[in-house]
Amino acid sequence: MDLIFIRHGQPAWSVDGYSQPDPALTELGHRQAELTAKRLSAELDEVAEILVSPALRSQQTAVPIVEAMGVTPQTIDDLVEIQLPNWEGKLEQQVQKIFLDARHRPPEEWWDGLEGGESFRDFHERIVGAMSRILSERSVRPHDEGIPHLWHVETDPKRIVIVAHGGTNAVALGWLLGLDPTPWEWERFVLGHTSMARVQATPLAGEHVFSLRTFNDVEHLSASERTR
Repeated sequence: MDLIFIRHGQPAWSVDGYSQPDPALTELGHRQAELTAKRLSAELDEVAEILVSPALRSQQTAVPIVEAMGVTPQTIDDLVEIQLPNWEGKLEQQVQKIFLDARHRPPEEWWDGLEGGESFRDFHERIVGAMSRILSERSVRPHDEGIPHLWHVETDPKRIVIVAHGGTNAVALGWLLGLDPTPWEWERFVLGHTSMARVQATPLAGEHVFSLRTFNDVEHLSASERTR
């Protein structure tokens, strides 16, 4: 079983100086998505499924990948990024200051998220719940006797591509690898736009373990096309 996590391309967070609640891709973001699709089609002989966050930036990133791989995508609502406060109509400069100020909060306050938005506690539970359902629906479950880090793979679902977000992918990676969560996963697992992270279910100890094979892989992008 292979899980390939892809972060969306560069989004237009600001248009005419105003923050966008569900941004579309920039011109560069579309180019990043096209290069990602080109690489996947060249390197992979088959993809069983493509799962996509409902956010516009993820949906647009998935379009060329879907066309290249010839797989009908599935939108998974709970894979969307942590929900921010409603900043529609707010100047991007003001939003950036909110983020900058928030970085200086004490650790216990980070779990609460930003005022008016989703808490990191809820976000973490949502992503873990979504990943648990995705795996269980494909006959992959934790070890029957509760042995940490071991998984039972009843039927190999083969290769699944997940097109989502920096935060979403970071939480999923930490959970699959059995790491204690932090409320700043996107800073612990730093992922560039259209980066790939590959996790493989590897036979071990009579069951399987999730093994990180590649991380923040952006070899399909030139130096000038790499953004975070």
